[in-house]
Amino acid sequence: MKKVILSAVMMLALSTSFVSCRDAADKAAEATEATGDAMNEAGEDLKDMGEDAANKADEIGTDMKEAGNNAIEGTKELGEDAATKMKEAGTEVKEAGTKAVDDAKELGTKTVDGAKELGTKAVDGAKAAGTEVKTSAEEAAAKIKQ
Repeated sequence: MKKVILSAVMMLALSTSFVSCRDAADKAAEATEATGDAMNEAGEDLKDMGEDAANKADEIGTDMKEAGNNAIEGTKELGEDAATKMKEAGTEVKEAGTKAVDDAKELGTKTVDGAKELGTKAVDGAKAAGTEVKTSAEEAAAKIKQ
């Protein structure tokens, strides 16, 4: 646009310097008209460029907004998936812990029952042995008295 304006001004200056006044006035009018036309064209071109730039900026803004929404949605879905998986893992850990506690209780109960049974057998065995020793001692005492 600067070139167009400078060219027009340069032509105007040259035409007025080297031509007679009448020719200079005609040429100045032509140059002024040409300059006005060039400026109108430049203005139209700038207007079109501005509209194109505004449309591109609008498209870019829409694309960026859509990309942002997609990113937010994707992040939300990932967060929900992670929360679900963590909840499932927590449930599995809880179930495994409950099973371990139940197994430990069962093992403890079996151990106590086994110990009671062994204790009962030991007491019964000791009583039987004591009875045998008493009987043997009574028999020995009876033999000695004889």
